[in-house]
Parts: sequence; C-alpha cells; structure tokens
Amino acid sequence: MIVSLRKWAGRALFIVIFSLLAIIAAGGYRFLAEVLSPLQSYRVPQGNALKVFVHEPGPPDSGSMSDRLRWFFYYGE
Repeated sequence: MIVSLRKWAGRALFIVIFSLLAIIAAGGYRFLAEVLSPLQSYRVPQGNALKVFVHEPGPPDSGSMSDRLRWFFYYGE
C-alpha cells in the first residue's frame, strides 16, 4: 500500500480550512444573536429608575428602523 503525502496534505488542509470557517460561522451567529436580542430585562435599575413588569410589551411606535427590525426578528410581529 502506497501512502501519498500530497493526498494527506490536501486532506489536512481541507480539515483545517473547514474547521476555521465553522468557527467563524458560529462566532458570527453568536454575534448576530446578541445584537438582535433585546436588552437584559432582569438587571438592577440604576439611578431613580423603577423596574416595572410588563406581560406583553407593545411594538415601538416611534424609533429607528433598526429598532423596528430588532422587534420584528425577536418577537416575530
């Protein structure tokens, strides 16, 4: 049985490139999920703020387009 180093080097290169791209894709997905998720609602309020519990928050009536898109992607409305 003849072992070709060129074949094994090609396979190793493929595995390395595939692993790197998979790590980059997973990191990109994690970044997008963090950007699109709403702010942490269970943190302690700062200053004179009071924490108010709302069952179903309404959609933002006024705001930027990015806020409306975040609302759409998070709540599906």
